[in-house]
Amino acid sequence: MITAQQIEHYRIHGYVVVEKMVSPETRKQMKQVLDELVEASRSVSSHDAVYDLEPGHSTSQPSVRRIKKPHLVDAVFAQFARSPALLAALSALLGPSGVRLHNSKLNLKAASVGSPVEWHQDWAFYPHTNDDVLAVGVMLDDATLENGPLLVVPGTHTGPTFDHHDSEGFFCGAMDPANCPLDYAHAVPLVGPAGSVSFHHARLVHGSAQNRSNQSRNLLLYEFAAADAFPLMGIAQWDDFNARLLTGAVINTPRVEPNPVRMPLPAALRQGSIYENQTRLRNRYFSPERS
Repeated sequence: MITAQQIEHYRIHGYVVVEKMVSPETRKQMKQVLDELVEASRSVSSHDAVYDLEPGHSTSQPSVRRIKKPHLVDAVFAQFARSPALLAALSALLGPSGVRLHNSKLNLKAASVGSPVEWHQDWAFYPHTNDDVLAVGVMLDDATLENGPLLVVPGTHTGPTFDHHDSEGFFCGAMDPANCPLDYAHAVPLVGPAGSVSFHHARLVHGSAQNRSNQSRNLLLYEFAAADAFPLMGIAQWDDFNARLLTGAVINTPRVEPNPVRMPLPAALRQGSIYENQTRLRNRYFSPERS
């Protein structure tokens, strides 16, 4: 499902999109579960362990911007993380030590509503002992130029780890574009038909604008790491850490490589999700006018 040319593209540019990686049946099931979750959110009035809500969410007009840890919410999302085609691609990209699931989330961008995500690097949230760490984006809908697709700045996965702290020095999960001079205007949109899957390196700078179209853009995201990449923020529960090992053997000897790291400390003042973290960023790139 992933070719040698696509692997090389990932190595050079930090991202790749593979079409037709999700079967129509699996995608339909995921969409059905998602619809049920959004409908159930009518009874939710504030962010909780499952839901991150859009501003303006109400019982009469439910509006969800994220489902947290969907692999723990419904089996269909856990099963795809273990699908042979995906694991084969991850093994090719992450190396021989094995593959570990770090986390998952489902970002929703409803038509004309979906919130933007400011420029950031996943690496700033969870640096590891080596950087064989990536995110997988499952396109549950067609991702187009108009509906707020993921935008990436090619090649930034080999550069510095930028500052993701607010003006008071607290982590906010976003880069101030004035202090991180990159060619944002020429970022590459990760577009593709529903059922496509994107892979992007944890150090790659990326973000997304608000959905201004009349089409939804729902993106299921998984974060994976090589089995010998250990999180620098520590391991809360050893048994859980190993339970998320999808291929490879349990080890306690991480591979340590020199990579640029900024710890996400002091911790964000607004907790809950990246959306809450980023409210502390004063100089935003994805203003309503730009989005």
